Amino acid sequence: MSDFADILSREVPAINEYLEDAAATLSPLVQPVVRHVLLAGGKRLRPLLTVLVARAFGHDKDDVYPLACSLEFLHSATLLHDDIVDGAPLRRGRESAHVRFGATHTILAGDVLLALANRIVAEYDVPELTRILSEALLQTATGEILEIAHLRDTDLPLETYLSIITGKTAYLLQAACHCGAILAGADARLCQAAMSLGVNCGIAFQLVDDALDYTSPAAVSGKPTGGDLKEGKVTLPLILYLAEQPFEARRRLAEDFRQDQLSAEDIEYLRGNIVAAGHAEKTREMAATYLAKAQAALAVFPPSPEADLIGQVLAPMLGRDK
Repeated sequence: MSDFADILSREVPAINEYLEDAAATLSPLVQPVVRHVLLAGGKRLRPLLTVLVARAFGHDKDDVYPLACSLEFLHSATLLHDDIVDGAPLRRGRESAHVRFGATHTILAGDVLLALANRIVAEYDVPELTRILSEALLQTATGEILEIAHLRDTDLPLETYLSIITGKTAYLLQAACHCGAILAGADARLCQAAMSLGVNCGIAFQLVDDALDYTSPAAVSGKPTGGDLKEGKVTLPLILYLAEQPFEARRRLAEDFRQDQLSAEDIEYLRGNIVAAGHAEKTREMAATYLAKAQAALAVFPPSPEADLIGQVLAPMLGRDK
Protein backbone atom coordinates (compact mmCIF):
# COMPACT_ATOMS: atom_id res chain seq x y z
CA MET A 1 0.00 0.00 0.00
CA SER A 2 1.33 3.47 -0.91
CA ASP A 3 1.91 6.13 1.73
CA PHE A 4 -1.04 8.06 0.34
CA ALA A 5 -3.42 5.10 0.39
CA ASP A 6 -2.23 4.22 3.88
CA ILE A 7 -2.92 7.75 5.14
CA LEU A 8 -6.39 7.84 3.61
CA SER A 9 -7.27 4.36 4.84
CA ARG A 10 -6.37 5.50 8.36
CA GLU A 11 -7.65 9.06 8.52
CA VAL A 12 -10.95 9.02 6.62
CA PRO A 13 -12.47 6.08 8.57
CA ALA A 14 -11.33 7.70 11.82
CA ILE A 15 -13.07 10.94 10.82
CA ASN A 16 -16.26 9.10 9.90
CA GLU A 17 -16.17 7.07 13.12
CA TYR A 18 -15.93 10.19 15.24
CA LEU A 19 -18.74 11.89 13.30
CA GLU A 20 -20.94 8.84 13.83
CA ASP A 21 -20.10 8.57 17.54
CA ALA A 22 -20.68 12.27 18.18
CA ALA A 23 -23.98 12.23 16.28
CA ALA A 24 -25.11 9.29 18.42
CA THR A 25 -24.80 11.44 21.56
CA LEU A 26 -27.39 13.92 20.31
CA SER A 27 -31.08 13.88 21.10
CA PRO A 28 -32.94 11.16 19.16
CA LEU A 29 -35.24 13.94 17.94
CA VAL A 30 -32.48 15.57 15.87
CA GLN A 31 -30.45 12.49 14.93
CA PRO A 32 -32.43 11.69 11.76
CA VAL A 33 -31.76 15.16 10.32
CA VAL A 34 -28.11 15.09 11.38
CA ARG A 35 -27.53 11.65 9.90
CA HIS A 36 -29.28 12.72 6.70
CA VAL A 37 -26.83 15.55 6.08
CA LEU A 38 -23.74 13.70 7.36
CA LEU A 39 -24.40 10.60 5.25
CA ALA A 40 -25.19 12.51 2.05
CA GLY A 41 -21.80 11.72 0.50
CA GLY A 42 -19.68 14.73 1.42
CA LYS A 43 -15.99 14.75 0.55
CA ARG A 44 -14.91 15.40 4.18
CA LEU A 45 -12.55 18.00 2.72
CA ARG A 46 -12.58 20.26 5.78
CA PRO A 47 -11.82 17.66 8.48
CA LEU A 48 -9.33 15.93 6.21
CA LEU A 49 -7.43 19.19 5.70
CA THR A 50 -7.36 19.77 9.47
CA VAL A 51 -5.91 16.31 10.04
CA LEU A 52 -3.41 16.48 7.16
CA VAL A 53 -2.12 19.94 8.11
CA ALA A 54 -1.69 18.88 11.74
CA ARG A 55 0.13 15.70 10.66
CA ALA A 56 2.28 17.63 8.17
CA PHE A 57 3.43 19.85 11.04
CA GLY A 58 4.30 16.90 13.26
CA HIS A 59 1.14 16.29 15.33
CA ASP A 60 0.63 12.53 15.59
CA LYS A 61 -2.02 12.32 18.34
CA ASP A 62 -5.62 11.16 17.95
CA ASP A 63 -6.94 14.31 19.63
CA VAL A 64 -7.00 15.89 16.16
CA TYR A 65 -10.21 14.07 15.20
CA PRO A 66 -12.72 15.95 17.40
CA LEU A 67 -11.23 19.26 16.23
CA ALA A 68 -11.35 18.19 12.59
CA CYS A 69 -14.93 16.98 12.91
CA SER A 70 -16.05 20.21 14.56
CA LEU A 71 -15.39 21.84 11.18
CA GLU A 72 -17.57 19.23 9.46
CA PHE A 73 -20.38 19.78 11.95
CA LEU A 74 -20.17 23.53 11.40
CA HIS A 75 -20.18 23.02 7.62
CA SER A 76 -23.15 20.63 7.84
CA ALA A 77 -25.08 23.17 9.89
CA THR A 78 -24.56 25.83 7.23
CA LEU A 79 -25.75 23.40 4.53
CA LEU A 80 -28.97 22.69 6.44
CA HIS A 81 -29.67 26.38 6.86
CA ASP A 82 -28.59 27.39 3.34
CA ASP A 83 -30.89 24.88 1.65
CA ILE A 84 -33.85 26.42 3.47
CA VAL A 85 -32.81 29.95 2.50
CA ASP A 86 -32.30 28.88 -1.12
CA GLY A 87 -35.38 26.66 -1.27
CA ALA A 88 -33.10 23.96 -2.66
CA PRO A 89 -34.93 20.64 -3.22
CA LEU A 90 -31.76 18.56 -3.60
CA ARG A 91 -28.47 18.22 -1.77
CA ARG A 92 -25.85 15.92 -3.30
CA GLY A 93 -28.49 14.11 -5.31
CA ARG A 94 -30.74 13.46 -2.30
CA GLU A 95 -33.85 15.17 -1.04
CA SER A 96 -32.82 18.17 1.04
CA ALA A 97 -33.33 17.80 4.79
CA HIS A 98 -35.95 20.56 5.00
CA VAL A 99 -38.02 18.83 2.32
CA ARG A 100 -37.96 15.52 4.17
CA PHE A 101 -38.12 16.68 7.79
CA GLY A 102 -39.60 20.18 7.57
CA ALA A 103 -37.98 23.58 7.96
CA THR A 104 -38.46 23.82 11.74
CA HIS A 105 -36.76 20.52 12.55
CA THR A 106 -33.98 21.26 10.06
CA ILE A 107 -33.25 24.75 11.43
CA LEU A 108 -33.07 23.42 14.97
CA ALA A 109 -30.88 20.48 13.94
CA GLY A 110 -28.52 23.00 12.32
CA ASP A 111 -28.47 24.99 15.55
CA VAL A 112 -27.63 21.81 17.47
CA LEU A 113 -24.69 21.13 15.15
CA LEU A 114 -23.40 24.69 15.57
CA ALA A 115 -23.56 24.29 19.35
CA LEU A 116 -21.88 20.88 19.16
CA ALA A 117 -19.02 22.25 17.06
CA ASN A 118 -18.44 25.07 19.53
CA ARG A 119 -18.56 22.75 22.54
CA ILE A 120 -16.03 20.36 20.98
CA VAL A 121 -13.56 23.17 20.29
CA ALA A 122 -14.08 24.74 23.72
CA GLU A 123 -13.07 21.45 25.36
CA TYR A 124 -9.52 21.91 23.99
CA ASP A 125 -9.19 24.96 26.26
CA VAL A 126 -7.14 26.74 23.59
CA PRO A 127 -8.61 30.22 23.11
CA GLU A 128 -7.10 30.62 19.64
CA LEU A 129 -8.99 27.56 18.37
CA THR A 130 -12.26 28.96 19.72
CA ARG A 131 -11.52 32.32 18.11
CA ILE A 132 -10.76 30.70 14.73
CA LEU A 133 -13.97 28.68 14.72
CA SER A 134 -16.07 31.66 15.83
CA GLU A 135 -14.51 33.89 13.18
CA ALA A 136 -15.17 31.25 10.51
CA LEU A 137 -18.82 31.06 11.51
CA LEU A 138 -19.10 34.86 11.55
CA GLN A 139 -17.53 35.21 8.11
CA THR A 140 -19.57 32.35 6.65
CA ALA A 141 -22.84 33.90 7.84
CA THR A 142 -21.73 37.33 6.63
CA GLY A 143 -20.93 35.90 3.19
CA GLU A 144 -24.39 34.34 2.98
CA ILE A 145 -26.06 37.60 4.05
CA LEU A 146 -24.03 39.52 1.46
CA GLU A 147 -25.13 37.06 -1.22
CA ILE A 148 -28.78 37.49 -0.26
CA ALA A 149 -28.38 41.27 -0.28
CA HIS A 150 -27.17 41.07 -3.87
CA LEU A 151 -29.67 38.57 -5.27
CA ARG A 152 -30.58 39.57 -8.84
CA ASP A 153 -28.06 42.43 -8.70
CA THR A 154 -26.78 42.45 -12.27
CA ASP A 155 -24.45 45.34 -11.40
CA LEU A 156 -22.62 43.19 -8.84
CA PRO A 157 -18.93 44.19 -8.89
CA LEU A 158 -16.36 41.41 -9.22
CA GLU A 159 -14.81 42.51 -5.91
CA THR A 160 -18.12 42.01 -4.09
CA TYR A 161 -18.66 38.62 -5.74
CA LEU A 162 -15.24 37.51 -4.52
CA SER A 163 -16.10 38.75 -1.02
CA ILE A 164 -19.26 36.64 -1.11
CA ILE A 165 -17.52 33.41 -2.11
CA THR A 166 -14.62 34.05 0.28
CA GLY A 167 -17.10 34.45 3.10
CA LYS A 168 -19.49 31.62 2.39
CA THR A 169 -16.90 29.00 1.41
CA ALA A 170 -13.24 29.96 1.79
CA TYR A 171 -13.11 31.10 5.43
CA LEU A 172 -14.23 27.70 6.66
CA LEU A 173 -11.48 25.98 4.67
CA GLN A 174 -9.01 28.54 5.99
CA ALA A 175 -10.18 27.73 9.52
CA ALA A 176 -9.78 23.99 8.89
CA CYS A 177 -6.14 24.42 7.90
CA HIS A 178 -5.40 27.03 10.56
CA CYS A 179 -6.83 24.84 13.34
CA GLY A 180 -4.60 21.97 12.28
CA ALA A 181 -1.57 24.24 12.40
CA ILE A 182 -2.45 25.65 15.83
CA LEU A 183 -3.01 22.19 17.31
CA ALA A 184 0.41 21.15 15.99
CA GLY A 185 2.06 24.15 17.62
CA ALA A 186 3.25 25.56 14.29
CA ASP A 187 5.09 28.87 14.20
CA ALA A 188 3.66 32.06 12.72
CA ARG A 189 5.19 31.44 9.27
CA LEU A 190 3.65 27.97 8.96
CA CYS A 191 0.32 29.14 10.37
CA GLN A 192 0.22 31.84 7.69
CA ALA A 193 1.02 29.27 5.01
CA ALA A 194 -1.79 27.03 6.29
CA MET A 195 -4.25 29.92 6.22
CA SER A 196 -3.22 30.88 2.69
CA LEU A 197 -3.58 27.27 1.59
CA GLY A 198 -7.12 27.09 2.99
CA VAL A 199 -8.51 30.41 1.81
CA ASN A 200 -7.17 30.07 -1.74
CA CYS A 201 -8.29 26.46 -1.95
CA GLY A 202 -11.75 27.61 -0.83
CA ILE A 203 -12.02 30.38 -3.42
CA ALA A 204 -10.90 27.99 -6.16
CA PHE A 205 -13.38 25.37 -4.96
CA GLN A 206 -16.31 27.81 -5.05
CA LEU A 207 -15.33 29.18 -8.47
CA VAL A 208 -15.35 25.64 -9.87
CA ASP A 209 -18.68 25.04 -8.12
CA ASP A 210 -20.13 28.16 -9.77
CA ALA A 211 -18.91 26.97 -13.17
CA LEU A 212 -20.38 23.51 -12.58
CA ASP A 213 -23.78 25.03 -11.87
CA TYR A 214 -23.89 25.95 -15.56
CA THR A 215 -22.43 22.76 -17.01
CA SER A 216 -22.94 19.73 -14.79
CA PRO A 217 -26.09 17.62 -15.29
CA ALA A 218 -28.23 17.16 -12.20
CA ALA A 219 -27.60 13.41 -12.32
CA VAL A 220 -23.89 14.09 -11.81
CA SER A 221 -23.85 17.14 -9.53
CA GLY A 222 -26.86 16.23 -7.42
CA LYS A 223 -28.24 19.76 -7.97
CA PRO A 224 -30.47 21.16 -10.74
CA THR A 225 -28.42 22.56 -13.64
CA GLY A 226 -28.68 26.34 -13.75
CA GLY A 227 -29.88 26.47 -10.16
CA ASP A 228 -28.03 29.73 -9.46
CA LEU A 229 -29.83 31.49 -12.32
CA LYS A 230 -33.18 30.17 -11.13
CA GLU A 231 -32.48 31.40 -7.60
CA GLY A 232 -31.30 34.82 -8.79
CA LYS A 233 -27.68 34.31 -7.73
CA VAL A 234 -25.19 36.39 -9.71
CA THR A 235 -21.97 34.40 -10.10
CA LEU A 236 -18.92 34.84 -12.28
CA PRO A 237 -20.23 33.20 -15.48
CA LEU A 238 -23.19 35.60 -15.54
CA ILE A 239 -21.02 38.60 -14.59
CA LEU A 240 -18.68 37.85 -17.51
CA TYR A 241 -21.56 37.30 -19.93
CA LEU A 242 -23.29 40.55 -19.00
CA ALA A 243 -20.06 42.49 -19.38
CA GLU A 244 -19.75 41.58 -23.06
CA GLN A 245 -23.37 42.29 -24.06
CA PRO A 246 -24.33 45.39 -26.08
CA PHE A 247 -25.92 48.08 -23.95
CA GLU A 248 -29.54 47.52 -24.98
CA ALA A 249 -29.37 43.72 -24.79
CA ARG A 250 -27.76 43.97 -21.37
CA ARG A 251 -30.39 46.43 -20.17
CA ARG A 252 -33.29 44.19 -21.24
CA LEU A 253 -31.75 41.05 -19.78
CA ALA A 254 -30.84 42.81 -16.54
CA GLU A 255 -34.36 44.14 -16.14
CA ASP A 256 -35.99 40.75 -16.75
CA PHE A 257 -33.55 39.04 -14.39
CA ARG A 258 -34.04 41.60 -11.63
CA GLN A 259 -37.81 41.34 -11.90
CA ASP A 260 -37.70 37.51 -12.04
CA GLN A 261 -39.46 37.61 -15.39
CA LEU A 262 -37.44 34.86 -17.10
CA SER A 263 -39.31 31.64 -17.83
CA ALA A 264 -37.73 28.22 -17.40
CA GLU A 265 -37.11 28.19 -21.15
CA ASP A 266 -35.52 31.66 -20.99
CA ILE A 267 -33.22 30.55 -18.18
CA GLU A 268 -32.13 27.45 -20.05
CA TYR A 269 -31.49 29.53 -23.19
CA LEU A 270 -29.44 32.01 -21.16
CA ARG A 271 -27.50 29.20 -19.47
CA GLY A 272 -26.69 27.68 -22.85
CA ASN A 273 -25.50 31.01 -24.23
CA ILE A 274 -23.27 31.61 -21.21
CA VAL A 275 -21.65 28.18 -21.60
CA ALA A 276 -21.32 28.55 -25.38
CA ALA A 277 -19.56 31.90 -24.91
CA GLY A 278 -16.95 30.15 -22.77
CA HIS A 279 -17.72 31.85 -19.46
CA ALA A 280 -17.98 28.66 -17.41
CA GLU A 281 -14.52 27.75 -18.70
CA LYS A 282 -13.22 31.26 -17.95
CA THR A 283 -14.50 30.81 -14.40
CA ARG A 284 -12.43 27.63 -14.13
CA GLU A 285 -9.43 29.59 -15.44
CA MET A 286 -9.82 32.10 -12.62
CA ALA A 287 -10.06 29.19 -10.20
CA ALA A 288 -6.70 28.01 -11.52
CA THR A 289 -5.06 31.26 -10.40
CA TYR A 290 -6.26 30.72 -6.82
CA LEU A 291 -5.32 27.07 -6.90
CA ALA A 292 -1.79 28.13 -7.88
CA LYS A 293 -1.70 30.39 -4.79
CA ALA A 294 -2.81 27.44 -2.64
CA GLN A 295 -0.05 25.28 -4.12
CA ALA A 296 2.51 28.05 -3.49
CA ALA A 297 1.43 28.12 0.17
CA LEU A 298 1.74 24.33 0.34
CA ALA A 299 5.31 24.62 -0.93
CA VAL A 300 6.20 26.35 2.36
CA PHE A 301 5.26 23.20 4.31
CA PRO A 302 8.09 20.91 5.43
CA PRO A 303 8.36 17.78 3.26
CA SER A 304 6.06 14.97 4.42
CA PRO A 305 3.71 12.35 2.97
CA GLU A 306 0.79 14.36 4.36
CA ALA A 307 1.90 17.52 2.55
CA ASP A 308 2.23 15.50 -0.65
CA LEU A 309 -1.26 14.13 -0.11
CA ILE A 310 -2.68 17.64 0.29
CA GLY A 311 -1.15 18.37 -3.12
CA GLN A 312 -2.91 15.32 -4.52
CA VAL A 313 -6.18 16.53 -3.03
CA LEU A 314 -5.75 19.93 -4.71
CA ALA A 315 -4.61 18.66 -8.10
CA PRO A 316 -7.94 17.34 -9.49
CA MET A 317 -10.00 20.27 -8.20
CA LEU A 318 -10.16 22.13 -11.52
CA GLY A 319 -11.30 19.04 -13.39
CA ARG A 320 -14.02 17.90 -11.01
CA ASP A 321 -17.53 17.41 -12.38
CA LYS A 322 -19.53 17.52 -9.14
